Amino acid sequence: MLADKHILLIIGGGIAAYKSLDLIRQLRKRGCQVTPVLTKAGREFVTPLSVSALAGSKVYGDLFDLTDEAEMGHIELSRAADLIVVAPATADLMAKMAAGLSNDLASTLLLATDKRVLLAPSMNVRMWEHPATQRNLVTLKDDGILTVGPGEGDMACGEYGPGRMAEPMEIVAATDAALSDGPLKGKHVLVTSGPTHEPIDPVRYIANRSSGAQGTAIANALLALGAEVTFVTGPADVAPPMDATVVAIETAQDMLAAVGAALPADAAVFAAAVADWHVANASDSKIKKDKDGLPTLNFAENPDILAAVSGMEKGRPKLVVGFAAETNDVQANAVAKRKRKGCDWIVANDVSPETGIMGGSENAVTLISDDGADVWPRMGKDAVARQLAERIAQALA
Repeated sequence: MLADKHILLIIGGGIAAYKSLDLIRQLRKRGCQVTPVLTKAGREFVTPLSVSALAGSKVYGDLFDLTDEAEMGHIELSRAADLIVVAPATADLMAKMAAGLSNDLASTLLLATDKRVLLAPSMNVRMWEHPATQRNLVTLKDDGILTVGPGEGDMACGEYGPGRMAEPMEIVAATDAALSDGPLKGKHVLVTSGPTHEPIDPVRYIANRSSGAQGTAIANALLALGAEVTFVTGPADVAPPMDATVVAIETAQDMLAAVGAALPADAAVFAAAVADWHVANASDSKIKKDKDGLPTLNFAENPDILAAVSGMEKGRPKLVVGFAAETNDVQANAVAKRKRKGCDWIVANDVSPETGIMGGSENAVTLISDDGADVWPRMGKDAVARQLAERIAQALA
């Protein structure tokens, strides 16, 4: 769908600007015409010569270049493209857009355009999480601005967390979705994510080490393919996807109710790490240390959400995908779980402590289906999400 499309690419000033070079290459490989705009700060990270060579086009940068204004005014430049992509979209560029400022070529183009805009945010984790940036993001989303990423991981500054610019192929997929509405347009996908917290008393709870990173990545990948996503999440470490309908829950019972309210759906992906048990005799007040010994906790089973949805006689999603986090005999346990739960697919992974997968940035999964076991190589959770989303799109086609 990208063949013969015209992309105006604005490259902001950040270390992730180096990824824009591969992004240009990937877009042109798919038949896109790319017109690059390089900000003054962007020139500190990539050169106009390298950008121009890869784009096969002149690099624009100066708002007051009279020659350029005679050849192509900034109004025309902002409207000649099919889509404007900003990668990296720095905190400064996002702030200018949210406030309607236009004091350089990039911000002027963004204010003057009548075309859709796709941002690939990139910045330090503290900058991303700052209330000002999050306010600006909400404003931009309300204005109809599209986003892809950011991802989570190690940063050039030495910190770790959300703020990494999406990888070039993620941006390509989001660009394709923005221009073609994606293969999942008109499809509703339910995604569960994160852990559940089962209370012991008002200050203590039972949970697991799930960060919610894989669930968020899956939701973002589905959104990039045009799906409408309802995202039911427990108390996760990772921020939920901005474009999804987010339903925050605490317990397994809460999640069951939220899932029921979100149906019907074309597909359901149960990536949440739901606690198997809850404390039946949870206290309404904080349990104190007692000279008579340790408190007695009585456990009861939580509802089996995956099995409940898989077994629905009416309104069952066409595709139900479960997850199996195992520490031994991964494939055998996953095959048995799929049969027991009645779901269509199981995404199995080894979460033994030595793998670093639970709470980490990578995953190594095996997709169990009627076709057998498809072993995927270890890769980033975003890459796993993209591959799974593409499989889902094929299954729903």
